[in-house]
Amino acid sequence: MDTLFLMRAFVCVAETGSFTAAASRLDMTTSYVSRAVSTLEDHLRARLLHRTTRRIALTEVGQRYLQRCEEILRYIDEAEAEASQAQARPAGNLKIHSMTGIGQHYLINAAAEYSEKYPDVSFDLTLANRTTDILDEGYDLSVVIARDLPDSGFISKCLGKTYSVLCASPSYVAKHGFARQPADLAKQRCLRLINAAMSQDRWLLDGPDGEELVTVSHTHFQVNTSDAMTVALKAGMGIGALPFYTALPGLQDGSLVRVLPEHTLFPLDVFALYPSRQYLDAKIRTWVEFLRDYMPQRIEADERRLLECSRWPDGKTEETP
Repeated sequence: MDTLFLMRAFVCVAETGSFTAAASRLDMTTSYVSRAVSTLEDHLRARLLHRTTRRIALTEVGQRYLQRCEEILRYIDEAEAEASQAQARPAGNLKIHSMTGIGQHYLINAAAEYSEKYPDVSFDLTLANRTTDILDEGYDLSVVIARDLPDSGFISKCLGKTYSVLCASPSYVAKHGFARQPADLAKQRCLRLINAAMSQDRWLLDGPDGEELVTVSHTHFQVNTSDAMTVALKAGMGIGALPFYTALPGLQDGSLVRVLPEHTLFPLDVFALYPSRQYLDAKIRTWVEFLRDYMPQRIEADERRLLECSRWPDGKTEETP
């Protein structure tokens, strides 16, 4: 039994004053509307309408029930309108998970710029270097970096590509010298960034002569966040891999230098993951569209800055004598 339909039929009869007029408004037959009201009365075990051959009138119970029905149906109509509007106008709270580095260096500024365009959307951003169960933890969207994504059933959009570079402090390089080729790393103090997206003990370096695998078996220090790794590198503890966007500020201000500047490692894709494409909430849809435009531009701009600060003014690489 569709109680809401029966309520609507009863309210329509009460408002129009006849079954025939109600049937016309509802685009149904008169007998169907009459049966609907009778079914409702049977369900309630109460008479709602007095019926004669000439007119109908509300009973006392019917008058009270009509007020309740009108209130309930108004709330339902408002809820439906609000839900439908969510598909058209971005508003409400956007709950996002992101891996720490990409979130700190891109998403916070992206949220500030997005908010200028969509001020009715608020952000709840969680930064954590782990995968998350979007549904169980109640996230609208997750931004992750990975080589490949497992088959999760979620919708994924690629937001760009990133990679890491090897860095050290000027004081470390002055004391221990530059690594001239990947094989030289075996003689250096190598620091490991513990990350699910990166191999912990093997560095596959991509350079002018192709790929070369370096085994990092004995490490002087390891840590699980790129910001902590940056502190360790600046302190002169050794050579380590940093996402290029994390390394960029230190390379620009001179507190870090690139090691093997013609090589990169740990190429990864940046993905936005969200549960469903159908009836997507406007705030999620517009946020994903915004990131698909914003992220490649910012990544490309940072790559240009990386190239500039990896070379001396005469165009030679930093490690060139």
